[in-house]
Amino acid sequence: MDSSLIYLDNAATSWPKPPEVVQAMASFIAESGGNPGRSGHRLSLAAGRVVYQAREELADFFGLDDPLRLVFTANVTEAINLALYGLLRSGDHVIASSMEHNAVMRPLRHLQREGVHLSFAPCGMDGHVSLAHVEKLLKTQTRLVVVNHASNVTGTIQPIAEIGALCREHNTLFLVDAAQTAGVLPINIEELQIDLLAFTGHKGLLGPTGTGGLLLGERVPFEEMKLLVRGGTGSRSEYEEQPEFLPDRFESGTPNSIGLAGLLAGLQFIKSHALDALREQETSQLARLIIGLSNLPNVRLFGPRDPSRQVPVVSFTLDGMRVSDIGFRLDEEYGILCRPGLQCSPAAHRTLGTFPHGTVRLSPGPFTKDREIESVLEAVERLSAELL
Repeated sequence: MDSSLIYLDNAATSWPKPPEVVQAMASFIAESGGNPGRSGHRLSLAAGRVVYQAREELADFFGLDDPLRLVFTANVTEAINLALYGLLRSGDHVIASSMEHNAVMRPLRHLQREGVHLSFAPCGMDGHVSLAHVEKLLKTQTRLVVVNHASNVTGTIQPIAEIGALCREHNTLFLVDAAQTAGVLPINIEELQIDLLAFTGHKGLLGPTGTGGLLLGERVPFEEMKLLVRGGTGSRSEYEEQPEFLPDRFESGTPNSIGLAGLLAGLQFIKSHALDALREQETSQLARLIIGLSNLPNVRLFGPRDPSRQVPVVSFTLDGMRVSDIGFRLDEEYGILCRPGLQCSPAAHRTLGTFPHGTVRLSPGPFTKDREIESVLEAVERLSAELL
């Protein structure tokens, strides 16, 4: 990869990965390449230790007391599907925000056709959902409230603790999509009163693709949840029925052990560099982007425009230039890699009034340099000047 490229697409997948992640995955292949839980030999046991260590450290990182209640998945989308299809039945009522990603919206629309009732709490032009709007939609049939912790379009951080408290008050389960916040913001599911937390490993946690998980809080009746997959778990092999205990109930087939080795290394990198320190750096760069873009003619910014109220994600458009052209030219002429379009969140863009064309999304990460932010602002300024 050309080292002169400026990578501002961390909201899709973080890059580059810490060297420790690359080394951990290479070491796993060389030293721990067995199938965890499927044999008793040394390589199988070594692989099993890596998987269990990843489970333990992630559970602790998110404030989950019992690591067995952390179910590994291929990504946050699978985790969300497991929660939605597992818990919801015809006649149930679900509340979501109007800023949700298609990882939530597409399963919900399918479940709607199967008899699940949906309500959407409207968000403001800054992408923020009002607690009063959520409360107004609650009813006795409400089974679940699902909200993204932060928008992948605007970076808007939602009032998760307040919504969690409201759900507890109404005896409603609360699912949080932490795709944009796991590894970026501190998350303790007990303190925030989250029942189900869906996360991915390849974004803020700095791990490889193909990793993620679903945390099941104590209020979640996991034994009542429908399964997405059934098969071998390495346990109770004498039975042809799926095990009922966690995490085996939801983890069929050989896990992505090499990926979990990389995810563990990514998590350890974050812990060693302090989450607060990484957040401070990203917030500083986010502030520079917001101020710099706000001062340019023809630029329209979307979201809170307040670094304290958003993760490092900025969406903008240029009046008179298509977002696809902006993204193409930033890449081809300036080596700036970003994400133009709808970012898989048409509901969010309808809320913002940017549908169907979308925005240009810039998302710095822990390895973004200050000089790269300045280069981005200079490039957008040149594009803006063409429209005067």
